[in-house]
Amino acid sequence: MSLRVVFMGSPDFAVPSLEAVVAAGHEVACVYAQPPRPAGRGHKERPCPVHAAAVAKGIEVRTPANLKDPADRAAFADLGADLAVVAAYGLILPRAVLDAPRLGCLNVHASLLPRWRGAAPIQRALLAGDAETGVTVMRVVPALDAGPMLLREATPITGDDTAQTLHDRLAGIGARLIVDALAGVQAGLLNEIEQPERGVTYAAKLDKDEGRLDWTRPNTEVARAVRGYTPWPGAWFAVGGTRIKVTAAETVDADGEPGSVLDGALTVACGRGALRPLTVQRAGKAPMDAGAMLRGFPIPAGTRLD
Repeated sequence: MSLRVVFMGSPDFAVPSLEAVVAAGHEVACVYAQPPRPAGRGHKERPCPVHAAAVAKGIEVRTPANLKDPADRAAFADLGADLAVVAAYGLILPRAVLDAPRLGCLNVHASLLPRWRGAAPIQRALLAGDAETGVTVMRVVPALDAGPMLLREATPITGDDTAQTLHDRLAGIGARLIVDALAGVQAGLLNEIEQPERGVTYAAKLDKDEGRLDWTRPNTEVARAVRGYTPWPGAWFAVGGTRIKVTAAETVDADGEPGSVLDGALTVACGRGALRPLTVQRAGKAPMDAGAMLRGFPIPAGTRLD
């Protein structure tokens, strides 16, 4: 039997979950998403990915700036949903919204809770050097990502993973888990497990300026920053007033003054060891091999990077 579902999500991460819920035969009565925002060179308002996906499927979309207005809360309750699915929605759900669906609200979260509650769990797991991460489906409660867990699935973090590749893999896992969770809740077969207090960490929201590489850190940490900040906000350094983004790099066993270029291959000394950018991007240019960039924009050995 299908459930009458309200789906609440905004970014690319949530789209596979929406599509999986629809494909499983559930009735999506309405989609809630973040309001359209200016984007691109023309600063025209653009709907978020979940909004666009819902429109393409002919599903009603609502985009309240918040859910504080009693009229918005009443409109949500009037949908008569069996259950709400939340995936990176971006708004705090008040108690009136949490209590409206007959079976409550479930959240698809991109971490192995209780580790990395909060806004940027994928990037923070990479930056911290975690060996694995995963997806948790939990019941939504007023406290941030603190609800009881229904399903969890782990995946290793490889040395090649970036925030983008990990995002895509976790989005797929989340889509599969939420379908399983809906079936389990409907059948009354899932046990809810309270999160342990020990091991709680918080994944602070990313700042657009935090991608600047800190060469005083060990090369392993700088390499994790390249992977964790790709594609956004981007890991970068500056030389001669030019900002250069690094999208792939390798660690090198070499020493020198942190931030100094050690050779003609753009090997940069770190607080311990060195890092060699492999793929780079100058402002207004396409990503390219570091060697190709150096042929047109030389950065000789001895240069100090900002």
